[in-house]
Amino acid sequence: MAAANSLLSEDQFLCSICLDVFTDPVTIPCGHNFCKTCITELWNINVQCLCPMCNKRFHRRPELYVNTFISEMAAQFRQSHVKEIIRSSEQQRAKPGDVVCDVCTETKLKALKSCLVCLASYCETHLEPHQRIPGLKRHKLIDPVKNLEGRMCKKHDRPLELFCKNDQMCVCQVCIGTDHKIHHIVPLETEYEGKKAELGDSEAEVQQMIQERRLKIEQIKRSVKLSKEDADRETADSVQVFTALIQSVKKGLDQLIDMIDQKQKTTEKGAKGYIKELEMEISELMKRSTELKQLSCTEDPLQLLQSFPSLNPAPNTKDWKKIKVYSSCKGTMWKAVAQLEETLSEEMKKLWTGAELSRVQQYAVDVTLDPDTANPYLIVSADGKRVNCGDVKKSLPDNPERMSSCTVLGKQSFSSGRFYYEVQVKGKTKWDLGVARESVNRTGENTLCPENGYWAIWLRNENEYRALAGPSIRLSLKLKPQTVGVYVDYEAGLVFFYDVDAADLIFSFSGCKFTEKLYPYFSPCPNDGGKNALPLIISSVSRTP
Repeated sequence: MAAANSLLSEDQFLCSICLDVFTDPVTIPCGHNFCKTCITELWNINVQCLCPMCNKRFHRRPELYVNTFISEMAAQFRQSHVKEIIRSSEQQRAKPGDVVCDVCTETKLKALKSCLVCLASYCETHLEPHQRIPGLKRHKLIDPVKNLEGRMCKKHDRPLELFCKNDQMCVCQVCIGTDHKIHHIVPLETEYEGKKAELGDSEAEVQQMIQERRLKIEQIKRSVKLSKEDADRETADSVQVFTALIQSVKKGLDQLIDMIDQKQKTTEKGAKGYIKELEMEISELMKRSTELKQLSCTEDPLQLLQSFPSLNPAPNTKDWKKIKVYSSCKGTMWKAVAQLEETLSEEMKKLWTGAELSRVQQYAVDVTLDPDTANPYLIVSADGKRVNCGDVKKSLPDNPERMSSCTVLGKQSFSSGRFYYEVQVKGKTKWDLGVARESVNRTGENTLCPENGYWAIWLRNENEYRALAGPSIRLSLKLKPQTVGVYVDYEAGLVFFYDVDAADLIFSFSGCKFTEKLYPYFSPCPNDGGKNALPLIISSVSRTP
């Protein structure tokens, strides 16, 4: 039935006499339907019984019976229609914050339009005259707004329909002929469109700022995550280093105790030997004492004189005054502590540098050489991992990125974060390694220093190492590096160089202010007639244990 109702219109349930929904509908012989009361009263007034719809005349007044089907349908339609009216009324009822109709007296309905001429707002019902009466049709209607008085010029009591660009204010038609006579006046709608466009730009700018701040939040979160990872690694490395130091101290203590014990045992052994030797001498001396006593008792002068030369009172004995047994251990501990301190210092440096190197190696990147930047004398391998200096200058395209000195840059550039790579320098007598900023001078001779965009170290004369800090700094290395590791932290402004095999720090640049892209920088240097012919090799990174 609900589906049927949705297919039937209100006109199908209206009586053509009273123009209302059927009440007790009856069907007359011609097939048209009317309210029983309506058709009865009509026929009571008229002598002839005519159908109001088709004018068919009936010679006898038909007997009228209520059409129960249409009656039920009309009742249902009337009920549905009442619900629809109630629902529509509820929807039109003004809610807090809505502009209300100024005409409604009892239940305030929501305004559909506001009139700038009447200075009033109207609901759908009370707006009807403005849509029908010619004089009211000329009134200016807008979407419902509150405070209509504020849309009127307080001076001239006319609608504010124009905008003065000079004074940046809304004006009426009378204003432009008085206070704003020579000002730049535009229609309110024109200024509205302009301001709306500006608001769109401002909104886009605000959205951009929101996006930037969201990205900053993500950056901070990533930084916190990296910080947490660094803290965890630092803790693990610290535990490893301090455990090794504790073991080293324990080993030193054990060695010290063992040394003192061995020294004491040596002293005791020596003392036993001395005692045994002294006891033997005492035995000999006691024997000699007996002989001397016996001789002193003889009455024979000849016997005494003949025996006296052979009875030396001190037979073959040592001078025991210079013999000392006591050996003090005093000072042994302090010497051992001093030695341990030196050992621990070296061990700590080695352990800490090793842990640090292991930590930075996790930022290893795949670096390859860029042949477009290579000096014409350089020979770059096909895989971009090896470079050495040849004797013949190659004929290469004129490229503004090409380096005029005996150098080549990496293909990869870095403008944030951390990166690390390793270069084998084994067997070479000269080389340069480091990083260079994108804008370095690529023509003519360059002084390698941070001021000119280079952060590098070099080797000259087989064993002369320098950090090119401007001025350069002589580096004293215990071992000759075979593989050099280069680590850069862009945001922190750090460039570190490591002896990978010794797990030792060679040199560090700190406080660098990077503002451009950084490129790995390599120079195998001239081959010196074959003495420096071996290549620089970018090696794969295997993390230090």
